This record gives sequence, structure tokens and C-alpha cells, in this order.
Amino acid sequence: MRNTGIAHRSVAERKRETLDRLATERDAWVATAHPDHGPHQVPLWFSWDGQAVWMCTSATSATVRNLRTDPRVRLSLPDTFDVVLLQGTAQCFTDQEVPTDAADAFTGKFGWDSRVADEPFVYVRIVPKVVSAWHGEPELRGRVIMRDGAWLE
Repeated sequence: MRNTGIAHRSVAERKRETLDRLATERDAWVATAHPDHGPHQVPLWFSWDGQAVWMCTSATSATVRNLRTDPRVRLSLPDTFDVVLLQGTAQCFTDQEVPTDAADAFTGKFGWDSRVADEPFVYVRIVPKVVSAWHGEPELRGRVIMRDGAWLE
């Protein structure tokens, strides 16, 4: 890679821009793994509640099966230059157990409510433990903006 002349952002700028993207973007790539079948990655809609990412997927999906075996998960927003990666641990909630405010926010953002669907769905809550954000090679150094669940300043 070569330097594209992009100014190096501060941690505070990266945090602010990351939080803006989490609040406004709709899709993230979700990476899980199964001990026998290996990695699994899919794009899913998400909503951000200020503390956690919420996703919803079929109760029979490989994502849910993997998370029930190993709740560690990685998320990435879909821009390969304006990179945002989140790593955390997932909690699964049936569409009957999900907190109402989380399901209502998801429904409000996407206009779709799994709680009234014919098939069962699972809501997945991911609280980030590590967040990295960078613009190209010039920002690789210092890309971690959250460590151990705490935003860096």
C-alpha cells in the first residue's frame, strides 16, 4: 500500500465517526465460527442502541448455531477503506424474549418485525469489547479505539 495523503485522525475523531456510522449504517458483515465446520460470514442488518449492536436472523441459521456453540463474534462495516471492525461476545434472544425497546428500534429502522413472522427468529446482541477504525495504511498504527469494552481517549 502507499500513502494516499490522508490526514491521520485522532482517536476522538475516529470514535466520533465510528459512532456516527454505527447509528446510520444498515449492514454489517458478521463472522462466526463452528469448531467442526470453520468460519462463517454473512451480511446482516443491524441497529445500534448506543452500547450494543442488535441483529436479527433466522433461529435455524448457521450464525445462530455457531453463536450458541461459541459466542465470540466479529463484525465489520462494509467499506474497505473506511474500516470499522468490532469484536465482542453475542447473546441470543428469541423473538419472544428480546427486550421490547431493542426489537422496536430494529423494526423502526427496517420496517420489518420478526415477532410477527411465521418462522422463529433470534435477536443477537453484541457488546463490543474491541473496536478498530482506520482509513488506509496511514492509520494502521493506533487503529484500536476501544479496548476491553472501554473507549480510548
